[in-house]
Amino acid sequence: MDIGRTTPGSTQETDDPAAAGLGDGAGDGAGDGDGGPSRVEEAQPRSTKERILDIALRLFTEQGFDATSLQEIADHLGFTKAALYYHFRSKDDILMALHLRMHQIGRERLDQLGEGPVTLERWESVLSSVIDEMLDQRSLFLLHERNQAVLERLHEKDHAAEHDDLQARLRQVLSDPAIPLRDRVRMSCSLGAVFGALFVGVDASASRAAEIVPLLREALHDLLAP
Repeated sequence: MDIGRTTPGSTQETDDPAAAGLGDGAGDGAGDGDGGPSRVEEAQPRSTKERILDIALRLFTEQGFDATSLQEIADHLGFTKAALYYHFRSKDDILMALHLRMHQIGRERLDQLGEGPVTLERWESVLSSVIDEMLDQRSLFLLHERNQAVLERLHEKDHAAEHDDLQARLRQVLSDPAIPLRDRVRMSCSLGAVFGALFVGVDASASRAAEIVPLLREALHDLLAP
């Protein structure tokens, strides 16, 4: 079997963009503004699959998942709807791929905690990184805030086990008896405070969100200060 080829319905990318109707010049500015990749990603060439996700992220965030069609995504990228099927089998698969970007953020932050009992200082550093991600990936957070019902359906249908695993890892940290109870309570409270404020910040304008960030860092530090 030729690895460089795919069949419609496969999520594997073809190595021949022209065969799928995906020329190098296709696109309408994917990656620009809040809907695009992070600053690190901007330095790297975007694959066709990532360009599809960038456009879908912007449309799902601005219009909502239900109000956006596969044809509209294809039109914004300058190719046919049939070409999308070389990369995603359905609109649900596109949303799931975007959701997994958020899972990747969660896994990276949990890995940042390292091994052994977590100190308040390390916890604050990790949550500070989450705040940075909120500003850098603002549209991704907005996507989750504005499409909760359909994401909940996909959770139940496709990857509840993976979601439960992330929650289990977090519960394991917060229930570690090696961490003083007083510290665990403060860690839990700070987690709720950050995520509560995140969704206030991301739903604001970009400039307003940037204004909220230092206030959020201050509140986080106050909750975790000795």
